[in-house]
Amino acid sequence: MTTPAELAFTSTDLTPSELAHLQRLFRSWSSLADLSFSDLLLVVPASTPPGEEPRLVVIGQIRPNNRPTMLVQDLVGQTVLRASWSLSAAAFERGEVVRGAVHHPLIGESVPVENIPVRFGDRVIAVMVRVYSRAVATPISLYEKNYFDVFGRLVAMITAGEFPFAQEEVGTEEMPRVGDGFVLVDGEGRIEFASPNASNAFHRMGVYSTLEGHTFTELGVEASAVQWALATCHPVVEEVERRPDVIVLVQCIPLLEHHVANGAVILMRDVTDVRRLDRLLLSKDAAIREVHHRVKNNLQTISSLLSLQARRLTSADGRAALYEAERRVRSISLVHEILSRDPGDQVPFDEIVVSLVRMAEDSVVSARPVEISVHGDLGEVTADIATPLAVTLAELLQNAVEHAFAGTGAGEGGARAGDRPVGHVEVTLARGRHGLEVTVSDDGKGIEPGFDIERTTSLGLSIVRDLIVSQLGGSITMGAADGGGTLVEIRLPSAR
Repeated sequence: MTTPAELAFTSTDLTPSELAHLQRLFRSWSSLADLSFSDLLLVVPASTPPGEEPRLVVIGQIRPNNRPTMLVQDLVGQTVLRASWSLSAAAFERGEVVRGAVHHPLIGESVPVENIPVRFGDRVIAVMVRVYSRAVATPISLYEKNYFDVFGRLVAMITAGEFPFAQEEVGTEEMPRVGDGFVLVDGEGRIEFASPNASNAFHRMGVYSTLEGHTFTELGVEASAVQWALATCHPVVEEVERRPDVIVLVQCIPLLEHHVANGAVILMRDVTDVRRLDRLLLSKDAAIREVHHRVKNNLQTISSLLSLQARRLTSADGRAALYEAERRVRSISLVHEILSRDPGDQVPFDEIVVSLVRMAEDSVVSARPVEISVHGDLGEVTADIATPLAVTLAELLQNAVEHAFAGTGAGEGGARAGDRPVGHVEVTLARGRHGLEVTVSDDGKGIEPGFDIERTTSLGLSIVRDLIVSQLGGSITMGAADGGGTLVEIRLPSAR
């Protein structure tokens, strides 16, 4: 579905600055509809080929939350002849509000409309069409009177190019709405009117005295947003915290006349429960991070104990077995180390691969190094895949550097920087349409004829096979590479 911004970009000749101005207007869209108890449309001149009759295109539509809608159908994207919307055309030409009535096809009678020119700089770039019923044409209650009064003042600012504000922050879903709590203050910040929901918000903050005629400060509410908005003529959003665990989100919109603030409308929303949930989530995330951190530390302790025990053994086979166990424990700890930094369900596997490659390279004891290269990336994978896959990759890399190049330049001096590699190991990672694909190939001496990973007696390869097939539900093949050496291919289903 095309967004209003995309529609305006593709169907009009508006400049980027003008489009940005309309985007800021859309952020106040819901409040304007509620203040006017009306449906609102935003129309702009459509790009028209030479010789064709000028047209208008509807790029925005919003319905009020406090009144039944007058426009059941969605008009966004519709293009009409400019002549057929004569009232909107007149608002474009005159640069002033044009009122009248249009025939409503579903109601079968005419409905009042108000065409409000949206000015940016020195020209009118759009018209906001207000469609309302005759029942709300005249306010019948005090709160309706104040809503209409504020809407009228905002309309004057829109036609003068003073609203929306260029410095206005991007709105979020939790921003206050008119129905959450509405307060009108004069140029000195004294309250002229507060809606029942706004009074409830003050009660939650421990304020039970009369609101009208007092400033927020006199009521004991330190809301600097009001004075700051009046002084700077810029909108301000602030969270006011009063009493234990009571938080109210305050949005202050200055009302201007000739670029001077002569009042402000304040929207208030009690976000206590939202912030309490946020804190619980932060606490939960911290607890999860701490668990992973402790698991990582415990695994590293086990790894150190295995390494220490291995050094004390005189049996070469026993020492090698403990070193292999130590390496496997260390590869598992890498996953928990990453999860201790970010407790999400997804793990960036490329960070694990870098550490696994470094572990394999550090274990090389030949006189010349083994070069390991990595191509591609799996992106983020779930933790239940990352752990067995990390153990698998560590096992395959270790198997390659230990056995693929045995007898080709081995020695006890250890690899030195700058030495020509004794061989190459290549790891390829890909996320295909059917799942994850991992290949590990080397240009070493290759495997013995008739080798079958299903019947292998190697403990390491048996672990790899069981992890991939039994735990992850994937497949693994191991055979000769095309250019010599060994090729291991792993495929995991996307359902994981």
